[in-house]
Amino acid sequence: MIIAKTENHPIPNLNRRMVLTGLVALAGLAACSTVSLPTGEGAGVSSSATSTLASIRASAGLAPLAPDRQLEQAALQQAGYMAQRRRMSHTTGWGKDFASRVKGNGIAGAAAENIAEGRFDLEKLFDIWVHSSGHRRNMLDPRFTRFGLAYVRDGSDGNLRYWSLVLGK
Repeated sequence: MIIAKTENHPIPNLNRRMVLTGLVALAGLAACSTVSLPTGEGAGVSSSATSTLASIRASAGLAPLAPDRQLEQAALQQAGYMAQRRRMSHTTGWGKDFASRVKGNGIAGAAAENIAEGRFDLEKLFDIWVHSSGHRRNMLDPRFTRFGLAYVRDGSDGNLRYWSLVLGK
């Protein structure tokens, strides 16, 4: 069985200097596309986030979620990617989708993500999510026992935050 077919196209008359020049140019372009994440703040271990989530879940008869450093790291990465791209999206580039982030942070099992962008605090953030059916459903999923919450401020507007909440079991 043939899995893949490849073809060999010889490069005509390339000398060593041309090849090296091309490689240096490619390395320079690769350096330009390197993503350095803005610094952010993890809010997952703050008592206000923990108690807010506990209150939301208690209203549905569910146990509170425990803050988790792995999930917080995944949330911080997502918030950083969004801040750098200056747009809110679950997928922020090749290999930066939710499933890849979760797997890359060693998180196994069911997981979900809520994201937000805006000039609001923790209280307003959860108010927005509670009144959105999809976000509320994620926070009230009985499979989840842990969470990580983080935000990164926009580089040019310190009041604008990119938020990410990652939930898992």
